[in-house]
Amino acid sequence: MTAAALADALVARDVSSVEATQAHLDRISDVDGHVHAFLHVNEKALAVAKSIDSRRAAGDDLGPLAGVPIAIKDVLCTLDMPTTSGSKILEGWVPPYDATVVQKLRQAGLVPLGKTNMDEFAMGSSTEFSAYGPTRNPWDLDRIPGGSGGGSAAAVAAHEAPLALGSDTGGSIRQPGSVTGTVGVKPTYGGVSRYGAIALASSLDQIGPVARTVLDAALVHDVIAGHDARDSTSIRTEWPSFAAAAREGLQAGTLSGLRVGVVKELGGDGFQAGVTQRFTETVALLESAGVTVVEIDAPSFASAIAAYYLILPAEASSNLAKFDSVRFGLRVTPENGGTVEDVMAATREAGFGPEVKRRIILGTYALSAGYYDAYYGKAQKVRTLVQRDFTKAFEQVDLLVSPTAPTTAFPIGERIDDPLSMYLNDLTTIPANLAGIPGMSIPMGLAPEDGLPTGVQLMAPAHEDARLYRYGAALERLLEDSWGHTLISKVPDLDSATLAAGQQSAAEEGVI
Repeated sequence: MTAAALADALVARDVSSVEATQAHLDRISDVDGHVHAFLHVNEKALAVAKSIDSRRAAGDDLGPLAGVPIAIKDVLCTLDMPTTSGSKILEGWVPPYDATVVQKLRQAGLVPLGKTNMDEFAMGSSTEFSAYGPTRNPWDLDRIPGGSGGGSAAAVAAHEAPLALGSDTGGSIRQPGSVTGTVGVKPTYGGVSRYGAIALASSLDQIGPVARTVLDAALVHDVIAGHDARDSTSIRTEWPSFAAAAREGLQAGTLSGLRVGVVKELGGDGFQAGVTQRFTETVALLESAGVTVVEIDAPSFASAIAAYYLILPAEASSNLAKFDSVRFGLRVTPENGGTVEDVMAATREAGFGPEVKRRIILGTYALSAGYYDAYYGKAQKVRTLVQRDFTKAFEQVDLLVSPTAPTTAFPIGERIDDPLSMYLNDLTTIPANLAGIPGMSIPMGLAPEDGLPTGVQLMAPAHEDARLYRYGAALERLLEDSWGHTLISKVPDLDSATLAAGQQSAAEEGVI
């Protein structure tokens, strides 16, 4: 069931929260040994569900999603579950507080199922850089589920959770959404509190929903949006109901008169033929629905990925300096003792993985004396140009569209030793993070050459998240009507034969 349908069933007393939660826990038990979407399953989930059922029976005023289970990316602090950010340096660490978004979920009556796998400190595009092993794509267990939030996307795609939270620094909600056939949303920067989210790049990170439908994502966004005094980057915008906007989008004729821009720089060479084909078909569907399509030239987007991979490592090297063996987390003492610096070096060597080390070194270099202006300073100037290109584009159109990712899910291990190839997975999603605008990925069909999901990305001006939900829901319905089904219903059944084949393949690759 979608989260919206499950919420209706809970209100009607057709099902209890305990039953819904138990069903998802059973599903996790059945398939997660192969998918590996979860790092930790919440032992208190059924107790929380039982309390929600009791409150409903007592006539308490509950939120629209009360009793619905949800998975939480392991980058978010939870006071009753470990929070590792996918790293050995935080193995077993249980925070003394909840992230603001987790606190809001609890207050709204959602049931946390557990913490999902991710690339270490959210650094990666495939969830292969988790210190606890890769997550697998439910569509093909030999392929990646995207990153860094592959665990959240895989959990939703594999029907282990109806909803999940993720974090998006350069596409880590939207890109996994594209390759797993799920809906992923990056809100306007500052629209959702980052308090309690372990920081990667503070000027880029944003928390957002992962779901099966645009309406489901909107219902979660309604819960987590809003100003938070504990987050200095939080904005005071009064947000409308995103769920109401999504429901408006499901009405006939919503797309008529819409102006959509196709960004020339976010397509072409390097894009998989099947992705391009599905995107071309999607644009044609929009035109048939009365949408005016305009080609947009955004020249600075060609430099966005280079700027991003200077800004992000620079901010990451600063944020990760706190993991020093002194205050919390792992501590490794050299065999012959040593100074604080020796302990710190030994701890970081043992606790950080190769991708984290790579980015710390790059970021520290970019911020060093004599190179700050040449690298970090110039990257920030490119960021300003990207923001200006978006401003010009939105003077001409209401929304921008592009493929969410240049390819479908690639085989596990294929790009693990090729950082540049891995970084190019975020080619189309990075500009929205640099500009702080909202972006959404929705499924746009299966690529004909491999039968794997593709995604279309919608981008709106800052603070216009409701516009994304309105038109995203309309496009979602248009696409599903053209297919005659929902894409998520076509996920291959993870039966014993499929799981056995995935297990054998993983063993042969030496992955497990």
